[in-house]
Amino acid sequence: MSDRSLASIEVIYSDDSLVVVNKPSGLSVHRGADRGSTFALQIVRDQIGRYVYPLHRLDRPTSGVLAFALSPERARVANRAFEEGCVEKQYLALVAGTPDEHFVIDEPMANEPGGTPVRACTEGTRLFVTEHGFSLVSVRPRTGRHHQIRRHMKRRHHKVAGDVEHGEGPVNRRLRADFGLYRLALHALALTLPHPVDGKPLFLRASVPADLREPLERMGVPAGLLR
Repeated sequence: MSDRSLASIEVIYSDDSLVVVNKPSGLSVHRGADRGSTFALQIVRDQIGRYVYPLHRLDRPTSGVLAFALSPERARVANRAFEEGCVEKQYLALVAGTPDEHFVIDEPMANEPGGTPVRACTEGTRLFVTEHGFSLVSVRPRTGRHHQIRRHMKRRHHKVAGDVEHGEGPVNRRLRADFGLYRLALHALALTLPHPVDGKPLFLRASVPADLREPLERMGVPAGLLR
C-alpha cells in the first residue's frame, strides 16, 4: 500500500469520546521510528476535523482495530485501562507449521535491542491448518511488548507469514507468488475496552481486509473464519 495515496480510513466506531478505525497494513500510526510520509493519526484527524490521541499502537505492517481518544482527558482514562490490564485484544495470524490447539507463551522479552527483558505473555488457539504448511491462529496478547506476537511465534518456530523482519525471505516470496500474499499476515481483529465515560465494555471489531482475506481463502481457509 502506498501511504501517499490514502486519503481516508474506514471508521468502525465513533462518539464524543472515541474514534476507532480499521488501519490498513503498510500505514504507521504516527511519526516516529517507522518510515513513511503519511500516518494514521493525521489521516483520521483530517478526516473528522478534530485532534485525536492514539490509545495504543499497531506495527506498520499490521492491520486492524486502532482506537483514538478525542481529548487528553478521555485519553488519560483509557490509557489507565490499558495499563491496568482491563483491555482485551484479539488478533488473527497465519503462521508456519501447526501450533498446539491451545498455547501459552510466557517468556520475557526486551522492548528494544539491549533493553532489560520484561514479562511477555501471549495466548492463542489454532483455528485451521492449511494443506500448505501453515495454520490460522487466534492470538490474545496479555502484555504489550514490541513485536510481541511476531517474536513469540518465532521462538516457537511458527513464524508469522509475510514477516520481512522476523520471517524467512524464500517462504515469503513463495507466498507472494503462489497466493498473492504481499503483506504481514497479522490482523488486529477485535478490541474490548471500558468506555472512558461510563466504564461499560465496548466491543470493537475490524473486518479482515481483502489483501489478507483473499490470499487466505486461496490457501483454503474457510471464509467463515475471516468474515
